[in-house]
Amino acid sequence: MRDQFVIRVRIIAGVVIFVALVILGRLYYLQIMHGDRYREMANNQYIQSSSDVFDRGSIYFTEKDGNKIASATLRSGFLLAILPDKIDDPEAVYSTLSKYIEFDKETFLARASKKNDPYEEILNHIDTDVADAIRKEDIEGVQLFREQWRYYPGGSLASHILGYVGFGGESRFQKGQYGLERYWDSVLTRKDEEMHVNFFAEVFTNARDFLENDVRKREGNLVTSVDPSVQQALERALLQTEDEWHAKSIGGIIINPKTGAIYAMAALPSFDPNNYSKEEDVSVFSNPFVEDVYEMGSIIKPIAMAIGLDVGAVTADTTYDDTGSIELDTYTIRNYDGRARGVVDMQEVLKQSLNVGMAFVAEEVGGELLGERMKEFGFGEETGIDLPFEAHGLIDNLNSPRKVEYATAAFGQGIALTPIGTVRALSALGNGGYLVTPHFVETIEYDDGDEAKVAPDDRKQVLKPETSEEITRMLVEVVDTALRNGTVKKDRYSIAAKTGTAQIAKVGERGYYTDRYLHSFFGYFPAYDPEYLIFLYHVEPQGAQYASETLTTPFMDLVDFLINYYEVPPDR
Repeated sequence: MRDQFVIRVRIIAGVVIFVALVILGRLYYLQIMHGDRYREMANNQYIQSSSDVFDRGSIYFTEKDGNKIASATLRSGFLLAILPDKIDDPEAVYSTLSKYIEFDKETFLARASKKNDPYEEILNHIDTDVADAIRKEDIEGVQLFREQWRYYPGGSLASHILGYVGFGGESRFQKGQYGLERYWDSVLTRKDEEMHVNFFAEVFTNARDFLENDVRKREGNLVTSVDPSVQQALERALLQTEDEWHAKSIGGIIINPKTGAIYAMAALPSFDPNNYSKEEDVSVFSNPFVEDVYEMGSIIKPIAMAIGLDVGAVTADTTYDDTGSIELDTYTIRNYDGRARGVVDMQEVLKQSLNVGMAFVAEEVGGELLGERMKEFGFGEETGIDLPFEAHGLIDNLNSPRKVEYATAAFGQGIALTPIGTVRALSALGNGGYLVTPHFVETIEYDDGDEAKVAPDDRKQVLKPETSEEITRMLVEVVDTALRNGTVKKDRYSIAAKTGTAQIAKVGERGYYTDRYLHSFFGYFPAYDPEYLIFLYHVEPQGAQYASETLTTPFMDLVDFLINYYEVPPDR
């Protein structure tokens, strides 16, 4: 028995050795004798990332009931290609194909006539029914390949949020170029999109590097806080405002000031990410909310006033003698109309938007302290929003030894901020006094089944809660009694709001244009426990000087929409 066992072991060992020798011989044959040939084939497999293997994670909007709506997904169809060396009669082929698809005849004939050219791609994104009809024609030299491509069901809806996927730089592969597509590209990209690996590639790939690259990247889908109905309402309001006032550009955002979750963001002019290549002006792809900076004007007054309240320099009842203008460091600061008001209190400063009153606040706080507290609101830093190319504010004037710089900063001139940085700072007025991080993506749903909450929770206290409540009360008074003379007040809802009208600085020289303005408007509600903050702005509107004329109506229309859509209960 023992001898038989030894014999069986030896037979098995011999078989194993034989198999090993066969494998080694095969590898020698592949790698040494024919290595160059198969290496070239492997390289070709790497290089030819055919469209049918394109894959990418989805981006979802979220409706108020929690339902997910795809805003960036994949669409399937076919690519039509020809083999010119197989086509004997290009005219006849064109005649047959043109019954189903539209394409340039001259270009087709030129390509189909290249007898030494084995392959030409003619048309992408052909629907399945059209492809089936073409296939039934059984045309010699015509081929159809299944493909997938990035598709945005909403067209231009939320284009500045989403961005687009396309070719850029030196990469041979499609990447996210703007918006969430770019910021979250590493999560949305699928590895097979960049490298189609088959048997030959596996043989000649460094296995360790391949595995490391595979496990470092977790692929998934993005679930955002954007509500498509709210996004549509915002874009509709912007279009109507643009039609009426013909501004050079316009933008708006609706955000939860307590969490930083963004329900909608839009800017005009816009673009369709499905057809981004048709845009002649590439600047349309940039998101002005994060990439541009502006002197925001009077909507900064509540922030400076809140700082004054917070440090005990002023109260709502503090008074001063308003003379209409004052001299600081050889510069004259005037109220918007140059008129004196006499003895007025801080509430009246906000109601009448008095520049001289804000210069008084800056003096009472002290320039250096005011500058430091403004920096605490994040004016000179990025917000951390999940969009690419974010700029930071230009706040050199907050480091100046001159009083005039702090006085002008207190009413929103001389410092330039991004709109999103402004929104972040303004949110602190009503949310109890803390900065939040504005964001879109709430959750990542990974392909392996895991789910991760990625919404930031890193709030920073910049005002006392009682200061937040007091500045809110003052801004509610502005709406109830001063905004359009109190005619837009809502009896059952408290709204805290302020307008801003800023002169636009001249380009390449000192001073400001006297006939060009940036209008802005922000407000939040329910005022003492706000769920929604709306911020609107437009650059160089025509036919009106003040923001109260141009932006009150769209703001109040959006308030009405949100109250009805979310069924917001009255708070008074």
